[in-house]
Amino acid sequence: MTNKTQTELAPGLMVSRIVTGLWQIADMERDGKELDLDKAAQCMKPYAEAGLTTFDMADHYGSAEEIAGIFTKRHAGDTNVQVLTKWVPEHGSNSKAAVREAIERALSRLQTEQLDLLQYHAWNYADPGYLDDLFHLQELKEAGLIRNLGLTNFDTAHLNIVLESGIEIVSNQLSFSLLDQRAAHDMSALCLAKGVKLLAFGTLAGGFLSERWLDRPEPGDSELSTWSQMKYKRYIDGAGGWAKYQVLLGALKRLADAHDVSMANVAVRYILDQPAVGAVIIGARLGESEHIEGNVKLLNFTPTEKDWEDVRQAINDLAPIPGDCGDEYRKPPFLTASGDLSHHLEQLPAPYPTKAGDDGRTLALSGTIWEDVAGFSRAVNKGDRILVSGTTATHGDKVIGGSDPAAQTHFVLDKIEGAIQSLGGRLEDIVRTRIFIRDLDDWEAVSRAHGQRLGHVQPANTLVQAGLIGDDYLVEIEAEAVSD
Repeated sequence: MTNKTQTELAPGLMVSRIVTGLWQIADMERDGKELDLDKAAQCMKPYAEAGLTTFDMADHYGSAEEIAGIFTKRHAGDTNVQVLTKWVPEHGSNSKAAVREAIERALSRLQTEQLDLLQYHAWNYADPGYLDDLFHLQELKEAGLIRNLGLTNFDTAHLNIVLESGIEIVSNQLSFSLLDQRAAHDMSALCLAKGVKLLAFGTLAGGFLSERWLDRPEPGDSELSTWSQMKYKRYIDGAGGWAKYQVLLGALKRLADAHDVSMANVAVRYILDQPAVGAVIIGARLGESEHIEGNVKLLNFTPTEKDWEDVRQAINDLAPIPGDCGDEYRKPPFLTASGDLSHHLEQLPAPYPTKAGDDGRTLALSGTIWEDVAGFSRAVNKGDRILVSGTTATHGDKVIGGSDPAAQTHFVLDKIEGAIQSLGGRLEDIVRTRIFIRDLDDWEAVSRAHGQRLGHVQPANTLVQAGLIGDDYLVEIEAEAVSD
């Protein structure tokens, strides 16, 4: 259900199509600056009164959750407000108690008994601990602490793994803009097929998609004053550079002038009209930079297909941002404010424990019962070689990926990558894979998943049909790697 101002993000959860993002609270509190939380909460009221009733935040957006909690408590009877938040754990596995503690902390900050939407971010898919977190969150949803579960910055393959594993996901929040069209392809197709809504951030590219930068010379690093500007200048560079970006701005300007709206209105409207998008998130600096009137105006701006021709041509002339959605937080090039992950985390722990074996070997152990029963390791490193045992989509007592052969394959390759990482190597070090499938009809889905993950490496490969042990397993893969 969608109208001009609101959309049904999940059954019973109506949100405004323009969600106000509070990530800049952290930037406003940079260098130890303290905000007046009561005053900041009062600055949320004009948004709600204008129909922009939904706010997005996270546990690491400075005092954003506390500010929203003050506002919703104070104005509970005045406005219908929806609060979307995120939990972004540092990395690695979390106990069930630790997951519950994180959710209870958010409930306390937001002064509520149930979270409208809890969105989860994972740092390393090769570490299966993220799935444990999501299964724990699913239990908390069933217990009533969380109304709906979403993801943030998940790529297509891993969104599908989560869905096929029975975790109830209603949304995926990710970067989607005229500069960054990654979400327009496989991600949108999956979301439309599975009923998942996209929450698009970065639609204004940190303010770069506006009149302010039209016909301006390219700024140096010292001229970028906010984390958002530092981040999205990297997107401009990745999309082909300042000259191509200026061509895009020119197309926006012509369409904006024709409809008496701002260039920002045009940039956001394009993303809002994409079929898988439930809402767009536009950041606000509460009390400093609000743009409420402009945000409302774009909801009444209805360009025709012909109006978009110049804009689409300018988009097509840009270089595509590499990879899939969310890759900017997991692999180079890191399209973050700092250009790496230094302001997010110090280092990633090894996904699996290792121990010294005989004859100079190092063993990686994933902890499955069969490693003890049958006397084998998930992987063995000796010299420059890493040998990974036949691996299925097992995690604890669960089969990950359900009955989807591609989802199982991606999770198997995650486990293989995790074992290799734990022994000091990389996925790119793989020189051979052997694939065993139960059903010959699955060969193409399995092969395509293998190609998505290892096509840039092109290891030697064999695929055969075999009788796998375990009725739920569709694919088993073993691998060999050579690491310097």
